[in-house]
Amino acid sequence: MPLFHNFKDAPSHVAPFSHAVEAGGWIMLTGQMPTVPGAPDAPLAEGIEGQTRQVMENLKIVLAGLDLDLSDVMQCRCYLTAFERDYDAFNVIYKSYFPADRLPARTTIGVTALAVGALVEIDCLARRREVE
Repeated sequence: MPLFHNFKDAPSHVAPFSHAVEAGGWIMLTGQMPTVPGAPDAPLAEGIEGQTRQVMENLKIVLAGLDLDLSDVMQCRCYLTAFERDYDAFNVIYKSYFPADRLPARTTIGVTALAVGALVEIDCLARRREVE
């Protein structure tokens, strides 16, 4: 049976979803926005660098709620509203969160808009280590 997870320390929901859903040791994390946990009405960080950092920190919060971390991430899907302008700067911040020899599989997609006027959103798939 799937487990539906929501965490009080994670950012407030911007739509109807669970922060993560788990089944058979696999965890699907909902796309995180660059919103500030505990301050959903705070302005978003300026620029792709600040917003990417906030998204990655938000993913870390959800993973920590599951007793996981970024080393447990197997795959990410990344969404950018200004793909050509922001792709290179996004990559610099994104890769700084992972060891060079442990980068998750990834797809990055240019989109026309994201919730809350964000420049970036990232969802991911993680796996519990103890499950074989």
